[in-house]
Amino acid sequence: MTIYRAFVASHSSTLCSLINLDFMKKTLLLFSSCLLACASFAQEPADALRFSWAVPGGTARQQAIGGAMGSLGGDISAAFSNPAGLAFYKTGDFVLTPIYQMAKSKASYLDHSEKDNKNKFQWGTTGFVIGSGNQGKKVRNTAFSLAFNRSGDFNKNILYRGINNQSSYSQKYLEEIGDDKSGNSVSDNYPFGASLAFRTYWIDTVAGGSEGNFNFQSRAQNILGAGLIQEQIISNSGGINEFALGVAASYNDKFMVGGSLGIPVLHYERNSVFNEADATTNTNNNFDFATVEENLITKGVGINLRLGIIYKPQEFWRLGLAIHSPTIYDLKDTYDVSVTANVENANSNQTLTSRSTDFNNEESSQFNYMLISPFKAIGSVSYVLREIEDVTKQKGFLTADIEYVNHKGSSFSEQTDENTVSDPDTKAYLKSLNKTIDKAYKGALNFRVGGELKFTTLMVRLGAAYYGNPYQDINGEKGNKLNLSGGLGYRNKGFFVDLTYVHSIQKDIHFPYRIEEAPYYAANLKSNVGNALLTFGVKF
Repeated sequence: MTIYRAFVASHSSTLCSLINLDFMKKTLLLFSSCLLACASFAQEPADALRFSWAVPGGTARQQAIGGAMGSLGGDISAAFSNPAGLAFYKTGDFVLTPIYQMAKSKASYLDHSEKDNKNKFQWGTTGFVIGSGNQGKKVRNTAFSLAFNRSGDFNKNILYRGINNQSSYSQKYLEEIGDDKSGNSVSDNYPFGASLAFRTYWIDTVAGGSEGNFNFQSRAQNILGAGLIQEQIISNSGGINEFALGVAASYNDKFMVGGSLGIPVLHYERNSVFNEADATTNTNNNFDFATVEENLITKGVGINLRLGIIYKPQEFWRLGLAIHSPTIYDLKDTYDVSVTANVENANSNQTLTSRSTDFNNEESSQFNYMLISPFKAIGSVSYVLREIEDVTKQKGFLTADIEYVNHKGSSFSEQTDENTVSDPDTKAYLKSLNKTIDKAYKGALNFRVGGELKFTTLMVRLGAAYYGNPYQDINGEKGNKLNLSGGLGYRNKGFFVDLTYVHSIQKDIHFPYRIEEAPYYAANLKSNVGNALLTFGVKF
């Protein structure tokens, strides 16, 4: 409880004004259709967005120009954007890309701000391309590539806290049990939610009832008038590491076509701690504090297909179009949750803890399922300064991409086979979750632009990328990502090295909980992430 008392002490001058804020904001309840089911499964709408709203990595060259590789080609990163760009290869390349990431985040919740940071080393685009030029009159070039890419990065810490006198986290448990009047049922039948809160007395029966005829109350809700200190601490880690096999060919030096088969390997870990405490020093109001700790590990493998074409209507111009199929993931969640509470003089004057593993032979629960991510379409244009066959004499280029991502197209489904019987509750939950995703998100446009100037063996590059808002804005949800980048490149005698810095500014939201019967609030998140990339390459 030290952190809560310190928070109260350090904000004593503003505590009263925070507690007496007039929360007249109208709340539209987006997630009512799946609130009850969310207590039994680890999946939530945010998971679908997390796996589709990722900014893909690339070589230092590609990242320096904002990631705009849709019509430019000549880089191994084309296998993950528009594989037709591989057809510009006449020889072979081997590349290696280490990355150092520096992340800082700021979160605002109920008029209070907190900061956190996280640094990490990881690998970026690595692999090889084998090209063969001047094969015939029509088919001029063919190319084959095998590459690794960091297609999504989940490393982020979130910290926020504030004073709430409108709702308590525990109210979600009351809504979970609904009209259930049995103490035995509430104690045993909600192992990921209400049962844990009931066994620690965070929620309790109202005096005067009997088994089968109980009403339930929240100990924390009863002191809302005095205010609750709420704090959320989340540590996210992991990412999507993708392997892609690409092929491409050039016809008459006018049309380049290509395709790549991607195998993304997804690993995501989240540790979430939500704390709620009495904002007063009253030790006789039947609530001191409660903590919910969740641990989730998601692992799995997917498959996708990318097809693309690049057309050169004139020598200086390149036009590109690429389609990315949905990625079909086969995933497994490992999940556990615990509740710890001290409700002072209500039935027990001690701190109690109840865990979901208590209901499952001391083991974390596991759930296998399928996730289909949304498709993407990319249109591109490039203008190459002095476009001639001898690339050493090209002076630079300007390039731009526009990308459409249908975020509402994400969907979850059961993982079943000939030995598995479909579970009606699971099927109903996932159906409800998919409807919620369809209401929560929308299609978004992303823009990438960049350029390069070449001075013999030295290149200078600049770029920018904007990833649009994926939310329907039903309850004030808004988010976007802006990347600003720059870099240098050196090429000489079959060796090249590229150095790039990408500064990413992201705005997003996070809800600690959602309920139907009272207002709930989002934390506004803003993160600044710096990525330093260094790509080494040799030609063969």
